[in-house]
Amino acid sequence: MSALLDLLMGIFRQQTLGGAALELAALAAPLWVAVLVGLLIGWAWRPRWAGVVVGDNAQQAAQLPAPPPPARATATAEASRLDSPAVVPRTVVAPVAPEEEQLPVNTGDLMHLWRLVEEKDGGPSWIHMMERTLPTMRYQAWRRDPPNGPPQYRSSTIFEDASPEVVRDFFWDDEFRIKDSWDDMLLQHETLEECTKTGTMVVRWVRKFPFFCSDREYIIGRRIWASGKTFYCVTKGVPRPSVPRQNKPRRVDLYYSSWCIRPVESRKGDGAMTACEVLLFHHEDMGIPWEIAKLGVRQGMWGCVKKIEPGLRAYQVARTAGEPVSKCAAMAHVTTKFNADELVPEGNTESSSSNNNTEIEKPKHWTNNIPKVLMIGGAVALACTFDGGLLTKAVIFGTARRFAGPGRR
Repeated sequence: MSALLDLLMGIFRQQTLGGAALELAALAAPLWVAVLVGLLIGWAWRPRWAGVVVGDNAQQAAQLPAPPPPARATATAEASRLDSPAVVPRTVVAPVAPEEEQLPVNTGDLMHLWRLVEEKDGGPSWIHMMERTLPTMRYQAWRRDPPNGPPQYRSSTIFEDASPEVVRDFFWDDEFRIKDSWDDMLLQHETLEECTKTGTMVVRWVRKFPFFCSDREYIIGRRIWASGKTFYCVTKGVPRPSVPRQNKPRRVDLYYSSWCIRPVESRKGDGAMTACEVLLFHHEDMGIPWEIAKLGVRQGMWGCVKKIEPGLRAYQVARTAGEPVSKCAAMAHVTTKFNADELVPEGNTESSSSNNNTEIEKPKHWTNNIPKVLMIGGAVALACTFDGGLLTKAVIFGTARRFAGPGRR
């Protein structure tokens, strides 16, 4: 440090301003070289998601299971259904009509949601994240990390004094989402396609993201099946090449968000089925690193969820006052009837289900970082003992960083 101070004092003792500038430039040149070399080495060892963040479309396309970006959502959904145990009716039924299979949301999507609800999808165990309680609402959330794909979330929300029919219409009503602002992330919505026979819809959403991200565009197919007073509501991303892509908002291809809405017993203790449970299953690839997305979801989840309850109460008041039902909510009344009791998993149920296994999410202990600290500290000591120039030190630090932080997506 004293040598550096003596060098700086010598520079400022120059007789001319030009001489001092030349000396400063000569001193700063090695520092700039070190910065450039560090950037080159850091980029060479960048994590996989760096290409996505800076728009490295070529590398991102090479990692996708199918070349066309919209096919990613379809391929992921199909692979999930193929890996899961098949579901067949207990009684022989007629083959599915060809027009049913052509719909953007079809019977296969119903079976997939049913397996998720019954925990017979064969996926990893759910990790319990949080539990919150309000006077008229209870909320629990879980998460799991599949081997391939973004984190998946499951939540259970129980509303007191609410009917499944009103809750169904509430979540389907895009106009009320914006009007009441209970979903303040929804900026735009429009209906692209609709089938008045099955209630199937294709809608376009634009959702607001934080200031450091561009807004996101979703092309969503959705449909409702009804088994008594239980509603299976499927919404998922669907490919629509006819809707041109834009740089902003950025389109999200992999999107799945589906609910099972059913009556449950009230916690008032009177045995009445006057409460309503909403089981939500959600995952999406927003185009940001999954670990960062997990942190953001964990920090903002309850803030978003607690806005739903006052929004639902306002919706109940509006319906009681006789306000007209929006077109989106009217489409929620067009459902496909089926009997959930006639669905059973094929083969050994126990071996193919997650058996209600849940784990508690444990906070990471500071001792987990000891290997990284030792690796980086050792690299600092090793670099300080070398006098072979900036490139040698940069290589040592880059190697230490590579081995200290493996496993990043």
